[in-house]
Amino acid sequence: MRATALQAKLFIDLPMISRSKIQFVISLQRKKVRDKEKLFVIEGDKMVREYLMSEKPVRYLIAKPEFISSIPAGLAGRAEETIPVSFDDLRKISTLKTPHNAIAVVPVPEAEPAHDIVPAGLCAALDFIQDPGNLGTIIRAAAWFGIKDIICSNECVDLYNPKVIQATMGAFLNVTVRYSDLSVFLENARKQGLPVYATLTEGEPVYETGLTDTGVILLGNESRGISGELLQYVTTRLSIPKFTKARYGIDSLNVGMAAAVVFSEFARRTYSK
Repeated sequence: MRATALQAKLFIDLPMISRSKIQFVISLQRKKVRDKEKLFVIEGDKMVREYLMSEKPVRYLIAKPEFISSIPAGLAGRAEETIPVSFDDLRKISTLKTPHNAIAVVPVPEAEPAHDIVPAGLCAALDFIQDPGNLGTIIRAAAWFGIKDIICSNECVDLYNPKVIQATMGAFLNVTVRYSDLSVFLENARKQGLPVYATLTEGEPVYETGLTDTGVILLGNESRGISGELLQYVTTRLSIPKFTKARYGIDSLNVGMAAAVVFSEFARRTYSK
């Protein structure tokens, strides 16, 4: 009874979502609008809750009343505007077939030009990654294995694409992603004496190659691999050995999976020292 009364109070005390706001949130699925408004969408109970806990600014918290009532008042209060909605309204806004209970509209953080910043530790550089799921998976793997910086070529899919954000499962909170001309970035890395590792089919097995805890791990496009003009900056070519004699249906790894394997081996070497 108490929960039902609280939900009813939320509906009375807070404004319902307008049709124009629904259309505005839907419009943020387009990069052109995200770039103009400097806003993007986070969807899902876990990600929205963790984003609120991170104390980053939130423009709109759009959620079912039971979600709003389930979080501390201090968290809900971090949003400039909290809007309770029905499941039908969430379904209109959501990019998912089955929407979750909460959506947040949040500001795009200011980013510095990537080619001017070469991280002191280990970072990943992504050449023309176009699949949102792959970029999200790479960000998730980077966060898991302690890689805090990712430099994307300007041709990569947009970080704030809803499908990318969804695939990260919140890991984007722990990784700084920048976009740059990779030729300029890699040249600067080489000038600083940093090794550039590239994942290639003809490289040395990653488990048998000397690895450092600084440098750049370069990963290529889903179908074409690493662009020819970037190979001149590579100092070490790595491959992931195949541990099976199967000949059919298993000729390569998805770039997201390959990233996780390589990141894992770098992390293992670092922590075993």
